[in-house]
Amino acid sequence: MNLFSPWENLENYANAGKKKTERSIGRLFILAVLAGLVIAFGGATAATATHAIGNVSLQRLISGLLFPFGLGIVILTGSELFTGNCLIAVSVLEKKTTVKKMLYNWIVVYLGNFVGALLLAAGCAFFGQLDASGGLLAVHTIKVAAAKCAISFPNSVVLGIFCNVLVCLGALLSLTAKDVAGRVMGAYLPVALFVICGFEHCVANMFYVPAGLFAVSVPQYAQLAAEAGIDMSMLTWGNFLLRNLVPVTIGNILGGAGVGAALWYGHKNN
Repeated sequence: MNLFSPWENLENYANAGKKKTERSIGRLFILAVLAGLVIAFGGATAATATHAIGNVSLQRLISGLLFPFGLGIVILTGSELFTGNCLIAVSVLEKKTTVKKMLYNWIVVYLGNFVGALLLAAGCAFFGQLDASGGLLAVHTIKVAAAKCAISFPNSVVLGIFCNVLVCLGALLSLTAKDVAGRVMGAYLPVALFVICGFEHCVANMFYVPAGLFAVSVPQYAQLAAEAGIDMSMLTWGNFLLRNLVPVTIGNILGGAGVGAALWYGHKNN
């Protein structure tokens, strides 16, 4: 067969998770920066393709078709993505690694993802990429960032849970296949679902919200956003960190580790 069984897949991930927790801090950080950059590329691509579309359903559909390729690239390059690495909980349950080593991986990878996403956010805002359609892309970027900062803490947690259930299912499905096409499609479909539904992904938000914050600091972009009637009162670094990034990260951990634990319990010893 050209695929692994569910239990074989979990065992494979448990071994892979063990290796992830044993990487040196330098290598782990570099691979995490790459993953953050790749996910940010997916976000920038989706935003550029949809910024001039007024229909929200069509916006989300097109974003859902484009954004998921980022996870496929992350998996095929072996780079380190925080949300996917929430599955290292399976390695802990299999006693392949420890909670301490898992937390080490999470912290280093989270920071590396943040650096990678910030690099692209700053590049897009300060070097003209947001000039598309006479600055309409900048207005769209600011609007998306402001909306994310306005989501309540509980809603951000729950939307983060739903998101990472799907992202981690995508990571596991990608490892079920033994060929490149199967691995990419396994990652693609669940991520497309989360994007279309509008669930919250902490690493994607490390791009989306800082891109909006950086754009607001560019006078012409801020003026265009004000003329478009966008409420930017909630768009602050404080709201980004406390109302969005922290609760979404909590939700992503609960969703990712939770779905990994549920599958491990359901299939163990099969």
